Parts: sequence; structure tokens; C-alpha cells
Amino acid sequence: MFRILLLLLFFVTTCQLNAQNKPIILTGKLLDAERKAPLPFASIYLKGTAIGTVSNMEGAFTFIVPEAFKKDTVILSMIGYNSVKKAVKDFEKNEPIVLEERIFALDEAVVTGKRLPAAKDIVKKAYRSITTNYASENYILEGFVRDLQIEDSTYVELLECAIKMRYSPKKERQMPQIELVALKQSYVTNKHPWNNQWERKNAIIDLVEDDFIRFDYGPIQAKKKWKYQIESIVPFGEKLVYKINATNVPFYTAQLFIDTESYAFVKIDYSRTATPKKYYKRRLANGQQEKLYNIVFEYQELNGKWYLKYQKEEDVWEIFEGPEGDELLFTKYPKKELFINKVITEATDEHPFTDNLDITISVEGQAKPYNPDFWKYYNFPAKTKAQSRIEQYLKNAEIELKK
Repeated sequence: MFRILLLLLFFVTTCQLNAQNKPIILTGKLLDAERKAPLPFASIYLKGTAIGTVSNMEGAFTFIVPEAFKKDTVILSMIGYNSVKKAVKDFEKNEPIVLEERIFALDEAVVTGKRLPAAKDIVKKAYRSITTNYASENYILEGFVRDLQIEDSTYVELLECAIKMRYSPKKERQMPQIELVALKQSYVTNKHPWNNQWERKNAIIDLVEDDFIRFDYGPIQAKKKWKYQIESIVPFGEKLVYKINATNVPFYTAQLFIDTESYAFVKIDYSRTATPKKYYKRRLANGQQEKLYNIVFEYQELNGKWYLKYQKEEDVWEIFEGPEGDELLFTKYPKKELFINKVITEATDEHPFTDNLDITISVEGQAKPYNPDFWKYYNFPAKTKAQSRIEQYLKNAEIELKK
């Protein structure tokens, strides 16, 4: 009887400890206050930290808050909108939360009482300030990668995984070390036979190698051919940012959001688009001809430095039979996203990290088996209804392919 009582006491104590350490799950939906339209890719994070998530295309979010932060405050923000602060304890399940849009006219004295600087001068100053505004010490980004592949009008591949990226400023123009932490799901269906000859690049490397800030290229350089114009001044959290439109005819356009105080690049949205019978890039040896390329970077501030928060890359490629062929085999539409949910800046040498990503093979070819316990309390964007339908389609298609 005494042993049974000890076991019962141990069981009750363990349950109480588990309950105390159990993360808090916050859910909600962000909406435009006037139009009631959903706000996608808005930031949801703990005040004073870089622990957070983003809303999905429907404005919905699920935010896993560590138990240690149960008395803290959550910030909900989006460029062009007034932020909302809300205590963790005050959240209700799936509640709608509205953000009010705010845009300042250029003649309003919202930055200083002085004359508004020229758009190109703002970009030049932001470019010169990169070394000041971005990390000068080692840091680690933890995040979630989603890679969706479409051929013509058919979904053919989906990859979702968790990664860590270790950055060293001593090698600021080199790619970070990468740890493939866990695979959430991977579906590959009956792709066009062309893919058997040309293995696709590692999806994670596709994202990491396009970092404008780290690799120093794109519209941030303010070179001669680029033309810049200030569209407006808008809020971002407690800051104000310049919204600047940029063009480099005939192929290139961009929108740059630059902090009015630190001159940090807060967001970069860059596109290059082929015009009829004119291409900005020669056709590749394997027959690929890029028609459209769009990349978006959004950054978050922590202790006076800016770190990546979200990255999206979408392309349109026409695939021909070889570099000179006229026959169009198919068109592919890859879309890759990276969602950062945690930034580690202190004691990075002690933080668990394994440089294990082999960039020469696909991610799904080197991932560990699915671990449901890992994903139970991991921050990644809430699934939309459309994504659920795509996943089910790919799952069924893969089953049929295996048969």
C-alpha cells in the first residue's frame, strides 16, 4: 500500500509539473478595421523578444507561447497599420482582432521639421547603414520552410520542415551553416519526365542564397539605372518607415520600406518580369527560361539590430527541350517561404546546433522520420483551407503513384 501511495504521489506531482510547463496556445484572426479583410503575414510576437509567428493568407494565426512568458504582452503588427498590444492572459480562442490602417501624407511633419530627403538619398543612406543596422555578432535563426511546386495547373510537390541557420559576421558574404531539424511533411507526385534529367536544387539553399542584405545586390545599392520615388510614410510597430517605389526599366521593380530613424531596410519587395520577346536572362542549358521572379524580405528588430523575419520567393519558368528548342514542354511555378520564429543572439556557442545539411541532395532525401512530439508545440503559420485541400490532393496523388 505504501508503494502504491508513493507511485500515486509521483504521478500527481509529474502531472502538475507538466501542466505548469505546458506552453500556452493563442489563436486569432487579424482583420483590417475598415474593410474587415484578412491581413496576411502580419507579425505576432512577444514584446521585447524575437519569439513569434505570422498570420496566414486568411489572417489566422496560432502562436505557441512558452509557459515562462504567460504574464507577458503580445504585439500584433503590420506595416501600414497601428499595432495592437494584448496580454497573453487576455486572448480568447479564435477571436477576431482588428488593426487600423494609417498612411501619412508626404507634406505632414511626421519625421522632422526639416525638408523631406530625396528618395534616392534615403536608399543610399540605408545602404551605407547596413553594417550598423544588422548584426555584428554571431546569431542563430530558427524557422519553418514551406516549398510548394506546381507544373502547369497541377500540384506536384510539397515540403515543410524546421531549420536552424547559424550566421557568422566574419563570413558575412557567405551562406550560414544550416541544420535540418525536423521534417513535417513531404509529398512528391508524378512530375514531368524532364525532372528525371535535371535534379532540382536543395529548396533551403534556394532561399538562403538570395539574401540581398548579406550578399549585397539588388535595388538596395541605389545604382544609376534605378529610379526611386517616395510614395508615403507609414507606421510599423512604434516606428515610421518610408515607402519607396523603385524601377529599373524594362524588367525590374521594387518597393523598399526604410526606417525613418535608423535607415534600416524593414521590408524589400523585388520583382523582375520578362516582357514579350524580351528576357533579362539567357535560357539555361537545361531549357529553363525564367519569365517572372519575385522575392520578399521582411525584418524584425531586436536590441537595436535587425534580423530576418519572413522571406518569400515565387518564380515562373517555361521549360523547353534544350537551350535552343522551340517546343514548350510545361510551365512550372515554384513558391518557397521561410518563417523565422526565434532569434538567438546570446551564448550562441552553447545553443544546440548541428551543421548537417547536405546541399548537394534534396531536403526530403536526408530528413529524419516524422516526429509528432516535435511539432506539437512548434511555431509555424496556421494552415489555410486551401493548403489543407492541396495537402490532401498531394497525399492521394502520392498514394496512387506508389500503387
